Amino acid sequence: MKNIKNNRNLFYTIYWFLLAYTITALCWWLIELYSHNMTASNFRIKDLDIKSITYKVDYDLIIKKRNSNTFQFLGEGIIFLGVIITGAIFLFKILVKELKSSAEQRNFMMAITHELKTPIAVSKLNLETIQKHKLTEEQQNKLVSNTLFETNRLDTLCNNLLISYQLDENAFKVSSNEINLSEFLTDIIKTFQYHFPARVIISKIQEQIFVKADVFLLEIALNNLLENAVKYSPKEKPITISLSNKNIYAILDIIDEGEGISDLDKTLVFKKFYRTGNEATKTAKGTGLGLYLASKICKLHDGKITIQNNPVGGSIFTFALNTIV
Repeated sequence: MKNIKNNRNLFYTIYWFLLAYTITALCWWLIELYSHNMTASNFRIKDLDIKSITYKVDYDLIIKKRNSNTFQFLGEGIIFLGVIITGAIFLFKILVKELKSSAEQRNFMMAITHELKTPIAVSKLNLETIQKHKLTEEQQNKLVSNTLFETNRLDTLCNNLLISYQLDENAFKVSSNEINLSEFLTDIIKTFQYHFPARVIISKIQEQIFVKADVFLLEIALNNLLENAVKYSPKEKPITISLSNKNIYAILDIIDEGEGISDLDKTLVFKKFYRTGNEATKTAKGTGLGLYLASKICKLHDGKITIQNNPVGGSIFTFALNTIV
């Protein structure tokens, strides 16, 4: 990380040095042209015959030519300077964007490598344990259950990667099916409670709320929002999931009591690969795709996703979709 920062600082130093050198060279060129113009004009004036009847006319022509050249040099210099500065700003923005994108992708690759290796390593260890040791049926079932959980994690991660690429490339055909969101969400919550039995999940689900959505995408979005709440809130704190029908919208609130999100990060957390800088996020696993996909999927369904502060601490993620009347 230190080498990356040093390389970036070196790039900035070289860039600003070259820009300063270019502008200095342009200014020097203007000064030289101005000096040459003045010298040439003075020589022409000295060559004039002061006794000639055309002296005044010739003198005025030389002065006029000198002033015209000066104006031309100054105009060209200002235009060149404007082009250089405009190009430099445009190029700088592109390069900074590329450096930032490169850093995000590098961090993503490090995170995704870790996320992929962990379930594979755990599953491998579990299977080797079953193979090499004589275990009771209860012990085997526990290891098999844990292996299935890690396999599901791996499957979810692969789905996130694949769907993220397909949505970015407009290569995913979004379907529209009538879904009982109340039952759909209840099933997802049950799955989370099964995988995280120690977590307190409070559900307040209004019955018979229907929406039109792509089942596969909606499941990914809701799973990512719930996983985000589980990941970034203390184990001893409850997570509240509320679904209600307000006007023409199905309003899903996922309320955690974690570290919360700063006002600046609220505008950035839905960006691809972005992860907040608080300590809770730094120590938690993640790829920066979950909230990005949730937001992307919500927009594909003409919905709205927002973040508010939880008065008792933490965040409230609101996922709103149009209901079927």
